[in-house]
Amino acid sequence: MSAAYAKSSSPDETFSSAHEQMEKIVTELQSTKMLSAEHSEVESFVREQGRELERLLYQAHLDVREAREHPVPVRGADEVERPYRRPSQRPLGTILGRVMVARLAYQALGVAGLHPMDAALNLPPELYSHGVSRFVAEHAAMMSFDDVVGELLSATGTGVGKRQVEEIAVRAAVDFESFYEQRRAANDVLEQTPDLLVLTFDGKGIVMVPDDLRPATKKAARNKVRKLATRLTSGEKRNRKRMAEVAAVYTVPRHVRTPFDVLADLYGEPDPEARRERRARRPKVRNKRVWASVERDPKVVIDEAFREALARDPQHRRQWVVLVDGNKDQLAIVKTTADKLNLPVCIVVDVMHVLEYLWEAAHAFCGEGTTEAEAWVQQRLLWLTQGRPAGKVATAMRQSARAAGLTGSKLAAVRDTADYLQDYASYMGYGDALQWGLPIATGVIEGACRYLVKDRMDRGGARWTLDGAEAVLRLRALRASGDFEDYWPFHLRQELRRNHAERYADARLPDPLQPLRRVK
Repeated sequence: MSAAYAKSSSPDETFSSAHEQMEKIVTELQSTKMLSAEHSEVESFVREQGRELERLLYQAHLDVREAREHPVPVRGADEVERPYRRPSQRPLGTILGRVMVARLAYQALGVAGLHPMDAALNLPPELYSHGVSRFVAEHAAMMSFDDVVGELLSATGTGVGKRQVEEIAVRAAVDFESFYEQRRAANDVLEQTPDLLVLTFDGKGIVMVPDDLRPATKKAARNKVRKLATRLTSGEKRNRKRMAEVAAVYTVPRHVRTPFDVLADLYGEPDPEARRERRARRPKVRNKRVWASVERDPKVVIDEAFREALARDPQHRRQWVVLVDGNKDQLAIVKTTADKLNLPVCIVVDVMHVLEYLWEAAHAFCGEGTTEAEAWVQQRLLWLTQGRPAGKVATAMRQSARAAGLTGSKLAAVRDTADYLQDYASYMGYGDALQWGLPIATGVIEGACRYLVKDRMDRGGARWTLDGAEAVLRLRALRASGDFEDYWPFHLRQELRRNHAERYADARLPDPLQPLRRVK
């Protein structure tokens, strides 16, 4: 509907197209054709025609706003008055279909025009509405961009291209960091509990487009010459990855266990009733926040995790536990960050990573797939969880390798395992950890790596841009942490500030339908 028509129409006339559409639907539903149709045909008719009715209602509402718009004084952030007004309009792609927004443009010589009605509606600068943006944000976190295109068209009738879907997802995730910063500043994450505060980290690779690899990886990929044109040979990689740093912070009660409890958890409890009781005794993780970044340096992500933990326990009255997998760079950053903040933390190397090494050594001693190898691993794990120093277990392992006369790859496997135990012995105090009720496995971060990265980013043939990957990681993190519903209103407030308030003097929005208001 044009601006001129809206100005000269009564409210009833403005909504006349919607009334006509409603009458059309009612008439058709009473027709002989529909009365003899199957329910699915009726359902499809009501859905399609109902969507058009909704679009017409939306359009009529916008036309009512346009008809009631009155002149207001407009001064830009550049302190220049916009005294000249002219009618203008812009399209808006919504989940109901495309509508036109008619409004006044305020202008002055040599400066950009302003549209107070756009601010009143908090319109985005691009074509698609915040309703479309939210739909894309929610679905892009769960499915491919191609699938989002199809889902949006099927559910709403709105056609959006794949590239546009990615751009919308990037914009939807732009306030991720500031959202959590404001929560910490407002003490919204402060916890009053004696329970453990756990920080845990890991890394997961994402296949990237060549231009968005880190410089060293990009250089290696550029200089790599394929041996064969038609297939990869041993050691060659089809794609290059960029590592995403994954972090989690959560609260969990202490859970005192024995070494035999650990074995039962790992290898199963034969008695079903005992299994149920064991599961019931496991403490529940609370206030879990997980996130990942492929764009930011691991140090930035780890710093963020420590800030999150400090906001929860600013006086450091609780026991802090940091669970890591033994990555040397990651461990160095954790120690440096803790020292810089003068925070005593208990660092524990994930026992599951230790098990992976023990199995490699067990295969060297006992062969793969043997009960002897399983018993060998269980015995070393029992020693470690009973408090035997990892360095002594490593020394005994080397002595056994010499006594068995191992050579070649078998000897190398044992040495690698012994070296790992020796290098990280100070972080393998599993006996004390069990007695103190501390966690010794990184199940939470392993789950986060799987959910945030692998399940969504590691799909066959997918190669990610840096912006697209970072946006999807953020959107999935908001869902996984249960924060999306709080994030979205915050994001819309930031959109209002960025796109409108910052363009006006003193951030005052001259709303043409309401008194002046100031965006805080």
